[in-house]
Amino acid sequence: MHILVVEDNPSVSSMLELFFSKEGITGEFASDGIEGFNKYQQSDYDLLVLDWMLPGMDGIALCRKIREQGDQVPIIMLTAKDSESDQVIGFEMGADDYVTKPFSPLTLMARIKAVTRRSQKGETVEDQIQTKHFTINKTTREVQKDGAVIENLTPKEYDLLLFLLQHPKQVFSREQLLERVWGYQFYGDERTVDVHIKRIRKKISGGDQYFHTVWGVGYKFEEQAD
Repeated sequence: MHILVVEDNPSVSSMLELFFSKEGITGEFASDGIEGFNKYQQSDYDLLVLDWMLPGMDGIALCRKIREQGDQVPIIMLTAKDSESDQVIGFEMGADDYVTKPFSPLTLMARIKAVTRRSQKGETVEDQIQTKHFTINKTTREVQKDGAVIENLTPKEYDLLLFLLQHPKQVFSREQLLERVWGYQFYGDERTVDVHIKRIRKKISGGDQYFHTVWGVGYKFEEQAD
C-alpha cells in the first residue's frame, strides 16, 4: 500500500513512518499543503492522510482541490477539531473518514484498512439499484430521484445512501452503519452517521420522507405509499 501523509508535526510523521514500515506500507510525507499537493500530482497513492491545519494550504482546501479533479482516492482527515460542524465541513469537501488527535496508530490503521477495503470491495449484485423513487447506477455512481440527478454527494454519502437503499425498511443502529458502511468496529463517534444522514436529507428533495429516524435505535430507508 502506498500512502501520502500531509502533516506538519514532525513527531506525528515520525510515529507514522515507523508504524507504516512495520505494517509493510510505503509512506511518503509532506509538511505543508502545497508540498502535499505537488507530491499527490507526481505519484499514484492508495490513500491520503491529511492534517486539517497545515501551512501553505490547509487540509480542507487540499481535500477540496483533489476532489475537484474528480479523483476518488480515499482521504482520511487528522484533526484536533471534534465538533459536528467541523465534521460536516470535512465530509462536504469529500473526506471519507475523520480521526481526532491525539490518536493511536492502531486506530488510524484500522480506519485505513476499513476505508481501503470499502473502496476496493467488488460488488456482487447488479450494477443498478431501482426503487420507487430512486435509481442508482453503481458503475457511474450516479443517483437519481424521480429522474433528476442528485448533485454533490460526497463518496461516503453515496456509500451510505447505497447501503440503505439496498436494505429497504430495515432498521440499523449507528454502530451497525459504522461497521457496514465505514467498515470498522464502533469507536464511540456515532455523530459521524448523524452528520451524513443530515446531509443526505438536505441534498434530496423531501429527504425526511425517505430516510427515517427510529428513535432509540437508528435509521432506516422506506418509501411510503402515495
